[in-house]
Amino acid sequence: MSKIAIIGFGSLIWDLDDLAPNVYGGWKMYAGPTLPLEFSLISKKRQLALALVIDHQDGQFCPTCIIDSSQTELAPAISDLAARERTDKSNIGFIHRNTHDYFCWDKRTHDVLRDWIDKSLYDAAIWTDGKRNFEEFTGNVFTVKNAIQHLDTLNQVGVNEAKRYVSKAPKQVQTPLRHQLEKSGWLTA
Repeated sequence: MSKIAIIGFGSLIWDLDDLAPNVYGGWKMYAGPTLPLEFSLISKKRQLALALVIDHQDGQFCPTCIIDSSQTELAPAISDLAARERTDKSNIGFIHRNTHDYFCWDKRTHDVLRDWIDKSLYDAAIWTDGKRNFEEFTGNVFTVKNAIQHLDTLNQVGVNEAKRYVSKAPKQVQTPLRHQLEKSGWLTA
C-alpha cells in the first residue's frame, strides 16, 4: 500500500472532472516539486489554445501543487489520471520511492522527481507527462513571439479558452509567455 501524490500545474487544479471521486483532501498549493513549465502544448481539447507542459527546453522552473490520490496502488491511480486527462497511460509519469520504478519522457524530470519524492512523505507520485508539440503543430520554433502569433490565429472560441486557461493557471506559474501576455494586456483585451 502506498500514499500517492498527484502533481498538478494546469487545469487539473481548477477542474478535477472525473478524477474528483478518486482524491481526498484539497490541493496543497505549491507543495509539489519545482518543474520547468511553459505553455508550449497545443491542446486540441482546448480549441488549439496553449496549455502547460513540462518543458525542459523553454520552461521556467515553477512550483507545482499536489493532491492525494484515494488509491493505494500505482496502477489504478495512473488509470484514474489518464481517464481524467483523456489520454493514454503512456502520457502519465510516475515515480515510486521504494521500488525505484518510474516513467517519464525526460530523464531530467526523473531527477527532479526523485529528489522531491525522497524528501516527501509520499511513496509515489503521478503527473501528466505530455510532450510539447508547438513545433510539430505549427512548423515554427517555440518562442514567445511565435506563441503569440499562434494565439492570434485562433477563432474566438479558441481565444476565449486560451485566456481562461492562462488566467486560471496557478499564480506562481510564471512563464515567459504568461509574463508577456499579462504585460501586454492580451488576457484582458
